[in-house]
Amino acid sequence: MTSDEAFGIEVNFLTGRFVATSHNDRRQPEWPPHPARLFSALVAVWADEDEPDAAERTALEWLELQAPPGISASGAVPRRVVQHFVPVNDASIVSQSWYTRRANSVSSLSAQFHAELLSSDGELTKQGKRTERKLARERNVHVQVSSVGNTNPESALAMLPDRRGRQARFYPSVTPDDARVTFVWDVAPPDKVAHSLDGLLRRITRLGHSSSLVSCRFISNASRIALQNCEAGPAIRGIRRGQLAELQRQFLRHEGWKPRSLPSTRLPTPSIEQAAPRPEDGILPNTAGQWIVFHLMPGSRSYPATRAVELATAMRAAVFHHAHDPIPEEVSGHAQDGTPTAAPHVAFVPLPYVGFDHADGRLLGIALSVPNAVSNDARRALYRAIGNWEAAARNAGDDALKLTMRERGMLRLSRQHGLAALVSLRPNTWHSTSRRWISATPIALPRHPGRLLGGSQSVRAKAWATAEASVALACEHVGLPKPQSVDVSLSPLLNGSQAASRFPAFTQNGRGTSPVRRQLVHAVVNFRRPVSGPLMLGAGRFFGLGLMRPAPIADLSAAAEARSIE
Repeated sequence: MTSDEAFGIEVNFLTGRFVATSHNDRRQPEWPPHPARLFSALVAVWADEDEPDAAERTALEWLELQAPPGISASGAVPRRVVQHFVPVNDASIVSQSWYTRRANSVSSLSAQFHAELLSSDGELTKQGKRTERKLARERNVHVQVSSVGNTNPESALAMLPDRRGRQARFYPSVTPDDARVTFVWDVAPPDKVAHSLDGLLRRITRLGHSSSLVSCRFISNASRIALQNCEAGPAIRGIRRGQLAELQRQFLRHEGWKPRSLPSTRLPTPSIEQAAPRPEDGILPNTAGQWIVFHLMPGSRSYPATRAVELATAMRAAVFHHAHDPIPEEVSGHAQDGTPTAAPHVAFVPLPYVGFDHADGRLLGIALSVPNAVSNDARRALYRAIGNWEAAARNAGDDALKLTMRERGMLRLSRQHGLAALVSLRPNTWHSTSRRWISATPIALPRHPGRLLGGSQSVRAKAWATAEASVALACEHVGLPKPQSVDVSLSPLLNGSQAASRFPAFTQNGRGTSPVRRQLVHAVVNFRRPVSGPLMLGAGRFFGLGLMRPAPIADLSAAAEARSIE
C-alpha cells in the first residue's frame, strides 16, 4: 500500500453538508475542513479503543511531522445561520451549590487519579485504588436524587423540557458543490504507516459536528495538487509537531466535556486548490481559465438574459474606462491597428439564472473570463483597471460599483469575494466536466446557414444541417474536438432561458464596410469524451452569447437559490 510519489486522504460527506464552526467566529462555517480537524478525528478514533494500537500511534506521530498537505475542495454555499435557543441538558434537581461542589470534587479526584496512573506507568497502585474508590463515591448521586422528601420542587420542575433554561447555539454549515475533499501529502509513507492510517480512516464516522457524517479512505499514488493561494477566509489550522501528545494532555484537563480549544499551528499560506477542472478531468477549451465574478445587487436584478450583450458591453466599457493606455490586445480583443486579435482574450460573460425548475432567466451577475493563455502583463493590466474602478467608488463614498445602461438607469454591482450564495454565480456551475452541453444563451453562428424558417423543405433541411455544422465548427475554433452530435433549436432548451428570436440582433463588422448580422440558435452539443468548461461558443462568445451549461445539471438546491434571489 506504499505510494511512489504522494498519498492522500479522501473525505466524503455522506449527507452532502459539512457542519463545523470557524475557530474565530461561532456564526461562521469552516470551509474547507482544516487539517488539524482531520488529525483530531484520527486521534479520537485511535484513543477510543480499549487498548490503543502502538503502530497507529506511530503513524499519527509520523503524520504530524510532515509538511502541510494540499487540499482539493470545491466551492460551497454557506447556509444562512440562525440562532437557536437549546434547552440546557444538565438541568438538575439538586442545588447549584451542591452541583458545583460535587463537580469540583469529581474533577479534582479525576485529575489526581490520572496523575497517579502516569507516575506509575499505568500500574494501579494502592493509592490509586483509594483515589478510584473516592472518585466512584463522588460520582454516585443515587442517594441525593432518590431522597424525594429532600427534593426542592422548583428544582424538579426545572427538569421538564418547557421549564429548562435555554442557551443560544449556532450551527453554521456549508453545502459543497462536490461532497468530496482530498488532502494530499507530497511524500511517500512507509508501508506500516500507510496500513495504520488506512485502518484509522475506516473507523472515522464524522468530521466536525455529529451530523457531519463522513466516510474516509486512504489513497495511494495520489495525484499531486498544484498548490495556489486563494481567498479561503480565516487562516487554515495545520498540524504541528507534538500535536498528538498535546491532545492527550488537553483531554486530561477537559475530559471531553469542559470547554477546550483545538491545538494547531497556523499555516503561513492556505494551500488550497479550488477544485476547478484539471486537464485529466476533460478536454479544456481555450476559453478555460480564471473567472472574476461580479454580483448584481438586489434591486439591480431585473434584467432578463436577452439583455446579456448590453450588460457585457457596458461592463467592458466601464473596465476600459479605468484601464491605462495602451490596453493590451489580450484584454481589449483588438490589435493596435484596430483589427480583431487572433489570440485568446478576456470575455465578458453575463450569468443568467437558468436550468432550475423555477428559473426565470434574470441576470444575476457577470464574470470576466480570463483564458489560461493570457499573459501575466495583460492580467495585471486588467487587475489594475478593476482596482482603479473600485478605488474610485470608495473615494466617492459608495460601497458598490455603478454601471450605466442604455435603459433603466444605473445598475449596482460588487466583486464577489469568497463563496457565492447564488448557484448561478459560482464558477463551478459553469466549469464542470461533461460530455453533453446545453446553451444558456443562444449561439451566434460564425457563418450564416440560410433560411431556417420558410422556403421549401429541402431548403430548410439544408439550412438546419448547415447550422449544426456551424456549431461544430465553433467548437473546433475554441480548441475542442469535433462533436459527436449537434442538435440546434430556435426554442430555449433550459428552464429560464429565452427563445433565440427574443434576443436583439447581433451584428459584427465584416471584411467589407457593412456589418454582418449573425444567426442566433440554441444547441445541445455532445462530445465523445468529457469536456471541461467554461465553454462559450460562436461569434458572440466574448459578449455573453453562446454560454453553455454542462448537463446533466447537478442537484444544486434550486429552491434555496430561488429563496435567496430578491
